[in-house]
Amino acid sequence: MTATNLEQVLNAAGDPVEMLRNAQIGAYVYPVVAPEFSNWRSEQWAWQHSAVLFDQSHHMVDLFIRGKDALKLISDTAINSMKGFTVDKAKQYVPTTPYGHVIGDGILFYLAEEEFVYVGRAPAANWLMYHAATGGYDVEIVKDDRSPSRPMGKPVKRINWRFQIQGPNAWAIIEKLNGGPVEQLKFFNMSTMNIAGKTIRTLRHGMSGAPGLEIWGPYEEQEEVRAAILEAGQEFGIVACGSRAYPSNTLESGWIPSPLPAIYTGEKLKSYREWLGADSYEATGGIGGSFVGESIEDYYLNPYELGYGPFVKFDHDFHGREALEALDKDAQRRKVTLAWNAEDVAKIFASMLDPDGENYKFFDLPLANYASSNYDKVVDGGGRTVGVSMFTGYSYNEKSALSLATVDHEIPVGTELKVVWGEPNGGTRKTTVEPHKQIEVRAVVSPVPYSRVARETYQQGWRTTRA
Repeated sequence: MTATNLEQVLNAAGDPVEMLRNAQIGAYVYPVVAPEFSNWRSEQWAWQHSAVLFDQSHHMVDLFIRGKDALKLISDTAINSMKGFTVDKAKQYVPTTPYGHVIGDGILFYLAEEEFVYVGRAPAANWLMYHAATGGYDVEIVKDDRSPSRPMGKPVKRINWRFQIQGPNAWAIIEKLNGGPVEQLKFFNMSTMNIAGKTIRTLRHGMSGAPGLEIWGPYEEQEEVRAAILEAGQEFGIVACGSRAYPSNTLESGWIPSPLPAIYTGEKLKSYREWLGADSYEATGGIGGSFVGESIEDYYLNPYELGYGPFVKFDHDFHGREALEALDKDAQRRKVTLAWNAEDVAKIFASMLDPDGENYKFFDLPLANYASSNYDKVVDGGGRTVGVSMFTGYSYNEKSALSLATVDHEIPVGTELKVVWGEPNGGTRKTTVEPHKQIEVRAVVSPVPYSRVARETYQQGWRTTRA
């Protein structure tokens, strides 16, 4: 019998770890947007030194939630407090399972009374849709799914386009477009501005450290707005950022975007697994990396391990509250940046040029991830596993290979650890994995965000995990 839901997929597979580590889906794709508009090095450089236009129109789910119970649905499923959350504000949304493990995250926009939109990856959107459908909430849900990874020549259209104007020159460009001053609202507050004679909704953001805006509007206006932004920004050095450089921004700013959704086990989640389709993100996703857990629970993470501890507020009931209340939050692993040793990284690249030497796992640039969820083992000098490295790549701005990790809480900044790069036994059957040998790469525990510019300016930013 062909499986129709995730629970049936798991029952047929037997071992979730084996299933996910050998998934055939490949790496997470950022569709439609051109890989490079100039080159990824110049595009990375621009977000720290001039300005960039990020196009976020295609790779995320937009989930519109409307109705009198919309805020209640959000509150019941989020670790965040909804006190003070009002129209024209945004908030990072983090849901957990009844067992206190993170499902995913994204951004919630409070568009109007009883009207929100969640923007982010599929796992948190699926969790919201499930509870909306089964929890007796008086809400209407409209899902505008991410664009297909391979459009096959067909036109791609979303409800909204979504851009960001970021970088140290971003505000000068914004005010030129607007035809006058634009108030620098507090972080994650919303307003409007003018572009090409249109009233555009805005979110005060700072994805690259300096003040910037996320903007959006009807998809049919996308090209006109894009052209106006690039023309106005030309004198300020604006660069259109392609889909190759775009996701590597988080290496400098410090957000881990792809933890494994912690929903593959547990009787309390069985009905959810039966609701999720056999073609869902959760059923088709993959795990890559050197960390091999004895069970799938070894990959689950709680909010404190991912840097979301400040979001956890026990002023409301939510799924996972009791489990999180029982945790010793000070004993959990913590999020860090790992700065990889240049000589060891050079060995990885040199192996591609030595026909008689070892072949190490390919390190793609600027993003080296090769699965939808990435888990590389982090060990100390004695070989003891002290964490997992979860998002890996290269920053042209910092001239360094970096990864975002969660490590044992007692390990201080400045400690040298090792990341085990590559998979055991020559690699799994994933399509993104070639035969290779593992290598231990020295890496220094460093702050989050790693970028000095971002670290000194994200005083109220989502990268510093303020609720």
